[in-house]
Amino acid sequence: MSAVAFNFNTDKIILFDGAMGTMLQKLGLKAGELPEILNLTAGEKITAIHRTYLDAGADAVYTNTFGINRFKAQTAGMSVETIVKAAVQNARNACKGFQDKAVALDIGPCGKILKPAGDLEFEDAADVFAEVVRAGRDADFIILETFTDLYELKAAVLAAKENSDLPIAATMSFEADGTSFFGATIETMTATLEGLGVSALGLNCSLGPKQLEPLADRFLACSSLPVIIKPNAGLPVIKDGQTCYDVTKEEFAKTVAGFAKKGAAIVGGCCGTTPEYIALLKKELNGVSRKNCETEEKTVLCSASRLVTAGERLNIIGERINPTGKKRLQQALREKDYSYLLREAVKQQEQGADVLDVNVGLPELDEIEMLVKAVKEIQSVTDLPLQLDSSNSEALERAARIYNGKPLINSVNGKRESLESILPIVKKYGCAVLGLTLDEKGIPQTAEGRAEIAGRIIKAAEKYGIPRKNVLMDCLVMTVSAQQKQALETLKAVKLVKEKYGVKTVLGISNISFGLPARSLVNETMLSLAVKNGLDMAIYNPSEVRLEENEKAVRVILGEDKDCEQFISEYTGWTNEKTEIKTQSGGMEYFVLHGLKEEAKTDADLLLEKFSPLDVIEKHIVPALDKVGKLYEEGKLFLPQLIKAAEAAKSACDTVKNRLAAGGGEASDKKIVLATVHGDIHDIGKNIAKVILENYNYKITDLGRDVPAEEICAAVKEQGAKLAGLSALMTTTVGSMKQSIDLLRRECPDVKIMAGGAVLSETLAKQLGADFYVADALADVRAAERVFGSAD
Repeated sequence: MSAVAFNFNTDKIILFDGAMGTMLQKLGLKAGELPEILNLTAGEKITAIHRTYLDAGADAVYTNTFGINRFKAQTAGMSVETIVKAAVQNARNACKGFQDKAVALDIGPCGKILKPAGDLEFEDAADVFAEVVRAGRDADFIILETFTDLYELKAAVLAAKENSDLPIAATMSFEADGTSFFGATIETMTATLEGLGVSALGLNCSLGPKQLEPLADRFLACSSLPVIIKPNAGLPVIKDGQTCYDVTKEEFAKTVAGFAKKGAAIVGGCCGTTPEYIALLKKELNGVSRKNCETEEKTVLCSASRLVTAGERLNIIGERINPTGKKRLQQALREKDYSYLLREAVKQQEQGADVLDVNVGLPELDEIEMLVKAVKEIQSVTDLPLQLDSSNSEALERAARIYNGKPLINSVNGKRESLESILPIVKKYGCAVLGLTLDEKGIPQTAEGRAEIAGRIIKAAEKYGIPRKNVLMDCLVMTVSAQQKQALETLKAVKLVKEKYGVKTVLGISNISFGLPARSLVNETMLSLAVKNGLDMAIYNPSEVRLEENEKAVRVILGEDKDCEQFISEYTGWTNEKTEIKTQSGGMEYFVLHGLKEEAKTDADLLLEKFSPLDVIEKHIVPALDKVGKLYEEGKLFLPQLIKAAEAAKSACDTVKNRLAAGGGEASDKKIVLATVHGDIHDIGKNIAKVILENYNYKITDLGRDVPAEEICAAVKEQGAKLAGLSALMTTTVGSMKQSIDLLRRECPDVKIMAGGAVLSETLAKQLGADFYVADALADVRAAERVFGSAD
């Protein structure tokens, strides 16, 4: 059983330990040796490492389980349970003789990419993590660390919550710009994890303390939870043939203690740090009191990479993915034509929508299956947050579970049955929820009646532990042609609810104009009046938003524009011609950019009627990928979009290659060998590089992961490859990278070598002897172009 009831909300700074891998290397961990197996074969050494950190002043130690899961355990022929239980016991043994020291069950990424970017299902990922959690329930808390994919981290959090009662802390690794490898931001991570109910959150690894300063500031500005900062000891370099880091323990301790002075509640060290670093940090923390950081209460929704804050301006929730009154969408849903939904999603984003409503409810369809599928597909082509819209609570739960980020649930109402079925879903999955001001008696005729129901919904939500900031209210727009006086009551209710309860408000504007001519004119006017009364978000067709013009007309009507001077000045000579929001609707570049696979494939067929296969690749597909690459390098696209674009390009390339094969065309002679080096089973980066390079018409030989130097060398010789790409994630496999490069230099002196992976930097890659350092998949392409020449 757990020996300590760990409390993250203590009044003192909490000090975590430093690196385990660095210490194991000092003890002679061999290249390719699994660190976690040492829990069984050298348990006393692991316990001794833990004890040195406790002696240095750490309040908690991480178990030696960072990389263990069923995939890794299978390669060792051992069970996850056996390894994890031994690891927890080793850490527990180290704590004997100390008071108030805690054991953290350390869980890192599983080493595979989740769909839609990869091939691992969300529930399969959750099951992988659950196995580790169940085996480690005798720890004092769970630490999920070094994640770069927010979606995978969500799977891990749910696995932890569903398989233990232990507190959960979570940290991700970010680049210097505050985005993770998969495009998550500090703010989207915080919004998602606060909702999911973790006890503390923050960042670890990737960079040294100085580089993490602006990132730490962002965490402290947005997190209402205790913030964890656990930097590396700088960047890795080779010194005297050994991997070491470039930040001294004195510099590390002083900078990290500075984070605590600003408000970080928990600090420690990651790669390259040792007990000496932690001891000096402990000394620097003497006399530093824990600072309570107050953050502004904001109502936010997010995808993994985009945050929308309600109330900063009017936000538009695109209404077009809702089958009510839309025959073409109804047809698409019946035919399971998700490409139509994707086009509507992309189109609404281009037209300025901030959030997308997703409703797939038709009586004859399996709404649960359809909503889950629609959410997955739409999130693969747009980074807008989604409003999950259904009257089926099971469909909402399933969709909320697999949603990447923090969605808005539409909806709950004042009926007891609705409150009891919807609010537990909102709480468990960390959503925001839209409350409808109706109950068993229907929709009240007065603003006061609707406000009363709003109050009941808010009170019920708070009883479930859902903060008021996560509750939005819809005071319900009635059809003005049938109930004309109700329009004014709705506007009064919006103002009253905001003033009385301080929550954000939403309206489905288009309901106002049913049964009337010139519907868009009525809708636009209602929208302007609602905004004047405090509306924060509108469920609306984004192509019809003309708010600025309508706002000026409303100011005339309300007497705010004295003598109509501003209006007359701006609109003399105006004609009633609405400016249409134009969107691009086709072409290879458009289809690839938005990840529309079927459309890209069809376009390739059309292009092949006019151009040769190689011209289609080099003059249409490759330029489209170049455009995607440029946006990626500018930080305007992130890894999930890059992968989806690559998949769309691949569907086009496959069409072209099939034509080439049928016509006896020649395959590419631009050959590249890729491998993850010996001892490293993480191949995410390599797999992404493969997909991207293949779309640039390079012929790839993928040797997989954990590949000995001799096999890499043999493959280069056999293929006659001019370029080899080597990947390593862990500091413990830098030696394997060096061995592989040294052997290639001796045996294949003409081959160029590119090296990448989380553990590498440009300096370290050069020290290892690589020709090119590749920080991401696009850098692989640039390196290949330097070796083989550009397609141009």
